[in-house]
Amino acid sequence: MGLRGYVAKRIIYSFILIFFVLTLNFVIFALMPGDPLAAYVNRISNINAEMAAQIRKEFGLDRPLYERYFIYLQKMFTFNFGKSLLVQSPIAEEIGRRLTNTLLLMGSSSILSIVIGIVLGVLAARKRGGVLDNTVVISSLTTFSLPVFWIGMVFLTIFCFMLHWFPLGGAYPTPPPTDPLQYVLARLYYLFLPALALFLFQYGNYVLLTRACVLETITEDYVVTARAKGLKERTILFKHVLKNASLPLITNVALTFGFLLSGAMITETVFNYPGMGRFTLDAINNLDTPILGAIFYVTALCVIIANFAADILYGVIDPRVKYG
Repeated sequence: MGLRGYVAKRIIYSFILIFFVLTLNFVIFALMPGDPLAAYVNRISNINAEMAAQIRKEFGLDRPLYERYFIYLQKMFTFNFGKSLLVQSPIAEEIGRRLTNTLLLMGSSSILSIVIGIVLGVLAARKRGGVLDNTVVISSLTTFSLPVFWIGMVFLTIFCFMLHWFPLGGAYPTPPPTDPLQYVLARLYYLFLPALALFLFQYGNYVLLTRACVLETITEDYVVTARAKGLKERTILFKHVLKNASLPLITNVALTFGFLLSGAMITETVFNYPGMGRFTLDAINNLDTPILGAIFYVTALCVIIANFAADILYGVIDPRVKYG
Protein backbone atom coordinates (compact mmCIF):
# COMPACT_ATOMS: atom_id res chain seq x y z
CA MET A 1 0.00 0.00 0.00
CA GLY A 2 1.34 3.41 -0.99
CA LEU A 3 1.25 6.65 0.93
CA ARG A 4 -2.03 7.83 -0.62
CA GLY A 5 -3.79 4.60 0.21
CA TYR A 6 -2.43 4.66 3.74
CA VAL A 7 -3.56 8.27 4.27
CA ALA A 8 -7.05 7.48 2.96
CA LYS A 9 -7.23 4.42 5.22
CA ARG A 10 -6.12 6.43 8.25
CA ILE A 11 -8.65 9.19 7.50
CA ILE A 12 -11.47 6.63 7.45
CA TYR A 13 -10.21 5.09 10.70
CA SER A 14 -10.00 8.56 12.27
CA PHE A 15 -13.61 9.38 11.41
CA ILE A 16 -14.75 6.05 12.86
CA LEU A 17 -12.72 6.75 15.99
CA ILE A 18 -14.24 10.24 16.33
CA PHE A 19 -17.70 8.69 16.07
CA PHE A 20 -16.94 6.22 18.87
CA VAL A 21 -15.41 8.98 21.01
CA LEU A 22 -18.55 11.09 20.62
CA THR A 23 -20.74 8.10 21.46
CA LEU A 24 -18.73 7.31 24.58
CA ASN A 25 -18.76 10.98 25.54
CA PHE A 26 -22.53 11.11 25.26
CA VAL A 27 -23.03 7.88 27.21
CA ILE A 28 -20.79 9.05 30.06
CA PHE A 29 -22.76 12.26 30.61
CA ALA A 30 -26.13 10.54 30.04
CA LEU A 31 -25.36 7.96 32.74
CA MET A 32 -24.07 10.44 35.28
CA PRO A 33 -26.17 10.45 38.45
CA GLY A 34 -28.21 13.49 39.33
CA ASP A 35 -29.98 16.15 37.34
CA PRO A 36 -27.65 18.13 35.03
CA LEU A 37 -29.85 21.21 35.48
CA ALA A 38 -29.98 21.04 39.27
CA ALA A 39 -26.97 23.32 39.86
CA TYR A 40 -28.37 25.89 37.44
CA VAL A 41 -31.94 25.78 38.73
CA ASN A 42 -30.83 26.08 42.36
CA ARG A 43 -29.22 29.44 41.58
CA ILE A 44 -32.48 30.90 40.33
CA SER A 45 -34.75 32.35 42.97
CA ASN A 46 -38.57 32.08 42.80
CA ILE A 47 -38.53 29.36 40.17
CA ASN A 48 -41.65 27.26 39.67
CA ALA A 49 -42.31 23.96 37.94
CA GLU A 50 -43.35 25.66 34.70
CA MET A 51 -40.12 27.65 34.49
CA ALA A 52 -38.06 24.52 35.27
CA ALA A 53 -39.86 22.63 32.47
CA GLN A 54 -39.19 25.51 30.07
CA ILE A 55 -35.49 25.47 30.94
CA ARG A 56 -35.39 21.70 30.47
CA LYS A 57 -37.03 22.08 27.06
CA GLU A 58 -34.59 24.82 26.06
CA PHE A 59 -31.64 22.48 26.65
CA GLY A 60 -33.40 19.54 24.97
CA LEU A 61 -33.53 17.40 28.11
CA ASP A 62 -37.25 16.70 27.67
CA ARG A 63 -36.63 14.62 24.55
CA PRO A 64 -36.01 10.86 24.39
CA LEU A 65 -32.43 9.70 24.78
CA TYR A 66 -32.00 8.60 21.16
CA GLU A 67 -33.15 12.00 19.86
CA ARG A 68 -30.73 13.75 22.18
CA TYR A 69 -27.98 11.47 20.88
CA PHE A 70 -28.46 12.38 17.22
CA ILE A 71 -28.83 16.08 18.08
CA TYR A 72 -25.60 15.81 20.08
CA LEU A 73 -23.77 14.22 17.12
CA GLN A 74 -25.00 16.93 14.77
CA LYS A 75 -23.91 19.72 17.10
CA MET A 76 -20.48 18.23 17.75
CA PHE A 77 -19.71 17.59 14.08
CA THR A 78 -20.74 21.17 13.23
CA PHE A 79 -18.96 22.62 16.31
CA ASN A 80 -22.24 24.08 17.52
CA PHE A 81 -21.67 23.38 21.21
CA GLY A 82 -24.73 25.24 22.44
CA LYS A 83 -24.90 27.37 25.58
CA SER A 84 -23.35 26.96 28.98
CA LEU A 85 -25.76 26.09 31.77
CA LEU A 86 -24.45 28.64 34.24
CA VAL A 87 -22.83 31.35 32.12
CA GLN A 88 -25.73 31.35 29.62
CA SER A 89 -23.46 32.25 26.71
CA PRO A 90 -22.33 30.27 23.64
CA ILE A 91 -19.68 27.73 24.63
CA ALA A 92 -17.68 28.36 21.45
CA GLU A 93 -17.30 32.02 22.46
CA GLU A 94 -16.25 31.07 25.98
CA ILE A 95 -13.63 28.67 24.58
CA GLY A 96 -12.42 31.31 22.13
CA ARG A 97 -11.81 33.80 24.96
CA ARG A 98 -9.49 31.39 26.73
CA LEU A 99 -7.91 29.67 23.74
CA THR A 100 -5.26 32.34 23.13
CA ASN A 101 -4.15 32.23 26.76
CA THR A 102 -3.87 28.43 26.68
CA LEU A 103 -1.96 28.39 23.39
CA LEU A 104 0.52 30.93 24.75
CA LEU A 105 1.06 29.04 28.00
CA MET A 106 1.05 25.47 26.73
CA GLY A 107 2.70 26.27 23.42
CA SER A 108 5.64 28.19 24.84
CA SER A 109 6.32 25.76 27.70
CA SER A 110 5.92 22.68 25.46
CA ILE A 111 8.19 23.96 22.69
CA LEU A 112 10.90 24.96 25.15
CA SER A 113 10.58 21.63 26.96
CA ILE A 114 10.87 19.65 23.72
CA VAL A 115 13.81 21.58 22.26
CA ILE A 116 15.87 21.92 25.44
CA GLY A 117 14.98 18.42 26.66
CA ILE A 118 16.02 16.75 23.40
CA VAL A 119 19.29 18.69 23.14
CA LEU A 120 20.23 17.96 26.76
CA GLY A 121 19.24 14.31 26.32
CA VAL A 122 21.51 13.89 23.31
CA LEU A 123 24.44 15.57 25.06
CA ALA A 124 23.89 13.51 28.21
CA ALA A 125 23.92 10.28 26.20
CA ARG A 126 27.10 11.35 24.42
CA LYS A 127 28.85 11.94 27.78
CA ARG A 128 27.32 8.92 29.52
CA GLY A 129 28.58 8.58 33.07
CA GLY A 130 30.23 12.00 33.03
CA VAL A 131 29.53 15.11 35.04
CA LEU A 132 27.12 16.52 32.45
CA ASP A 133 25.19 13.27 32.24
CA ASN A 134 24.83 12.92 36.01
CA THR A 135 23.87 16.57 36.45
CA VAL A 136 21.27 16.51 33.69
CA VAL A 137 19.74 13.21 34.82
CA ILE A 138 19.54 14.19 38.50
CA SER A 139 18.06 17.61 37.76
CA SER A 140 15.57 16.09 35.31
CA LEU A 141 14.45 13.43 37.77
CA THR A 142 14.12 16.05 40.50
CA THR A 143 11.95 18.52 38.56
CA PHE A 144 9.97 15.74 36.89
CA SER A 145 9.17 14.19 40.28
CA LEU A 146 8.07 17.40 41.97
CA PRO A 147 4.32 18.17 41.81
CA VAL A 148 3.69 21.06 39.47
CA PHE A 149 1.39 22.75 42.01
CA TRP A 150 4.24 22.71 44.53
CA ILE A 151 6.60 24.32 42.01
CA GLY A 152 3.96 26.97 41.31
CA MET A 153 3.38 27.70 44.98
CA VAL A 154 7.12 28.06 45.60
CA PHE A 155 7.35 30.51 42.69
CA LEU A 156 4.41 32.50 44.02
CA THR A 157 5.87 32.61 47.52
CA ILE A 158 9.34 33.72 46.42
CA PHE A 159 8.76 35.89 43.37
CA CYS A 160 5.33 37.34 44.18
CA PHE A 161 4.90 37.56 47.94
CA MET A 162 8.53 38.01 49.01
CA LEU A 163 10.26 39.79 46.10
CA HIS A 164 7.18 41.32 44.42
CA TRP A 165 8.73 40.76 41.00
CA PHE A 166 5.68 39.24 39.32
CA PRO A 167 1.89 39.53 39.65
CA LEU A 168 -0.10 37.00 41.64
CA GLY A 169 -2.24 35.88 38.73
CA GLY A 170 -4.02 36.68 35.51
CA ALA A 171 -2.96 36.74 31.88
CA TYR A 172 -2.62 40.53 31.41
CA PRO A 173 -3.16 43.71 33.41
CA THR A 174 -6.58 45.31 33.72
CA PRO A 175 -7.14 47.35 31.65
CA PRO A 176 -4.72 45.95 29.05
CA PRO A 177 -2.21 48.38 27.47
CA THR A 178 -3.32 49.94 24.19
CA ASP A 179 0.20 50.13 22.74
CA PRO A 180 0.97 46.86 20.87
CA LEU A 181 4.55 46.60 22.17
CA GLN A 182 3.51 47.28 25.75
CA TYR A 183 0.72 44.74 25.39
CA VAL A 184 3.12 42.01 24.20
CA LEU A 185 5.56 42.77 27.02
CA ALA A 186 2.73 42.69 29.56
CA ARG A 187 1.55 39.31 28.27
CA LEU A 188 5.07 37.91 28.54
CA TYR A 189 5.41 39.36 32.03
CA TYR A 190 2.26 37.59 33.24
CA LEU A 191 3.14 34.43 31.30
CA PHE A 192 6.66 33.95 32.66
CA LEU A 193 6.04 32.21 36.00
CA PRO A 194 3.34 29.71 34.93
CA ALA A 195 5.28 28.87 31.75
CA LEU A 196 8.48 28.36 33.76
CA ALA A 197 6.68 26.07 36.22
CA LEU A 198 5.31 23.95 33.36
CA PHE A 199 8.68 23.90 31.63
CA LEU A 200 10.49 22.60 34.72
CA PHE A 201 7.84 19.93 35.13
CA GLN A 202 7.88 18.80 31.48
CA TYR A 203 11.42 19.02 30.16
CA GLY A 204 12.78 16.17 32.31
CA ASN A 205 10.52 13.72 30.50
CA TYR A 206 12.11 14.60 27.15
CA VAL A 207 15.64 14.54 28.60
CA LEU A 208 15.24 11.01 29.97
CA LEU A 209 13.39 9.68 26.92
CA THR A 210 15.89 11.17 24.46
CA ARG A 211 18.84 9.88 26.47
CA ALA A 212 17.40 6.35 26.53
CA CYS A 213 16.62 6.38 22.79
CA VAL A 214 20.06 7.74 21.82
CA LEU A 215 21.89 5.21 24.01
CA GLU A 216 20.19 2.41 22.06
CA THR A 217 21.49 3.64 18.70
CA ILE A 218 24.79 5.39 19.46
CA THR A 219 26.72 2.10 19.38
CA GLU A 220 25.39 0.97 15.98
CA ASP A 221 27.78 0.19 13.15
CA TYR A 222 26.75 3.19 11.06
CA VAL A 223 27.86 5.50 13.88
CA VAL A 224 31.32 3.89 13.89
CA THR A 225 31.45 4.24 10.10
CA ALA A 226 30.44 7.91 10.27
CA ARG A 227 33.19 8.62 12.77
CA ALA A 228 35.71 6.74 10.62
CA LYS A 229 34.76 9.01 7.73
CA GLY A 230 35.73 12.01 9.85
CA LEU A 231 32.27 13.53 10.29
CA LYS A 232 31.85 16.05 13.05
CA GLU A 233 30.48 14.66 16.29
CA ARG A 234 27.64 17.19 16.23
CA THR A 235 26.62 15.99 12.77
CA ILE A 236 26.73 12.36 13.85
CA LEU A 237 24.64 12.97 16.96
CA PHE A 238 21.92 15.22 15.59
CA LYS A 239 21.72 14.13 11.94
CA HIS A 240 22.26 10.39 12.16
CA VAL A 241 21.83 9.10 15.72
CA LEU A 242 18.91 11.34 16.75
CA LYS A 243 17.08 10.78 13.48
CA ASN A 244 17.14 7.01 13.88
CA ALA A 245 16.19 7.25 17.55
CA SER A 246 13.37 9.74 17.07
CA LEU A 247 10.31 7.50 16.60
CA PRO A 248 9.42 7.31 20.32
CA LEU A 249 10.07 11.05 20.56
CA ILE A 250 7.65 11.74 17.71
CA THR A 251 4.93 9.82 19.55
CA ASN A 252 5.59 11.74 22.75
CA VAL A 253 5.64 15.11 20.99
CA ALA A 254 2.43 14.27 19.12
CA LEU A 255 0.64 13.46 22.37
CA THR A 256 1.95 16.67 23.92
CA PHE A 257 0.53 18.80 21.12
CA GLY A 258 -2.62 16.66 21.06
CA PHE A 259 -3.41 17.72 24.62
CA LEU A 260 -2.33 21.32 23.97
CA LEU A 261 -5.84 22.77 23.88
CA SER A 262 -6.89 21.01 27.07
CA GLY A 263 -4.75 23.43 29.07
CA ALA A 264 -2.91 22.88 32.33
CA MET A 265 -5.63 22.59 34.96
CA ILE A 266 -3.42 22.56 38.06
CA THR A 267 -0.97 25.23 36.90
CA GLU A 268 -3.70 27.57 35.69
CA THR A 269 -5.54 27.18 38.99
CA VAL A 270 -2.44 27.90 41.09
CA PHE A 271 -1.56 31.00 39.08
CA ASN A 272 -5.21 32.04 38.53
CA TYR A 273 -4.52 31.94 34.79
CA PRO A 274 -7.68 32.19 32.63
CA GLY A 275 -7.04 29.29 30.25
CA MET A 276 -8.79 26.12 29.15
CA GLY A 277 -7.58 24.15 32.18
CA ARG A 278 -9.12 26.62 34.62
CA PHE A 279 -12.24 26.71 32.45
CA THR A 280 -12.51 22.90 32.69
CA LEU A 281 -12.10 22.95 36.46
CA ASP A 282 -14.82 25.59 36.83
CA ALA A 283 -17.14 23.50 34.64
CA ILE A 284 -16.47 20.43 36.82
CA ASN A 285 -17.16 22.34 40.02
CA ASN A 286 -20.40 23.76 38.59
CA LEU A 287 -21.47 20.49 36.90
CA ASP A 288 -21.71 22.33 33.58
CA THR A 289 -22.01 19.24 31.35
CA PRO A 290 -22.34 21.08 27.99
CA ILE A 291 -18.95 22.72 28.54
CA LEU A 292 -17.34 19.46 29.64
CA GLY A 293 -18.74 17.62 26.63
CA ALA A 294 -17.37 20.25 24.25
CA ILE A 295 -13.93 20.32 25.91
CA PHE A 296 -13.62 16.52 25.95
CA TYR A 297 -14.59 16.35 22.28
CA VAL A 298 -12.12 19.05 21.20
CA THR A 299 -9.34 17.41 23.23
CA ALA A 300 -10.05 13.97 21.75
CA LEU A 301 -10.16 15.46 18.25
CA CYS A 302 -6.74 17.07 18.75
CA VAL A 303 -5.24 13.83 20.04
CA ILE A 304 -6.59 11.88 17.05
CA ILE A 305 -5.20 14.44 14.61
CA ALA A 306 -1.83 14.48 16.40
CA ASN A 307 -1.58 10.67 16.24
CA PHE A 308 -2.50 10.75 12.56
CA ALA A 309 0.31 13.26 11.90
CA ALA A 310 2.75 11.11 13.91
CA ASP A 311 1.90 8.02 11.84
CA ILE A 312 2.66 9.93 8.64
CA LEU A 313 5.92 11.31 10.04
CA TYR A 314 7.16 7.83 10.94
CA GLY A 315 7.65 6.98 7.28
CA VAL A 316 9.15 10.38 6.47
CA ILE A 317 11.74 10.19 9.25
CA ASP A 318 12.56 6.47 9.00
CA PRO A 319 12.45 4.87 5.52
CA ARG A 320 12.40 1.44 7.14
CA VAL A 321 8.80 2.09 8.19
CA LYS A 322 6.43 0.74 5.53
CA TYR A 323 2.89 1.97 5.09
CA GLY A 324 0.41 -0.84 5.21
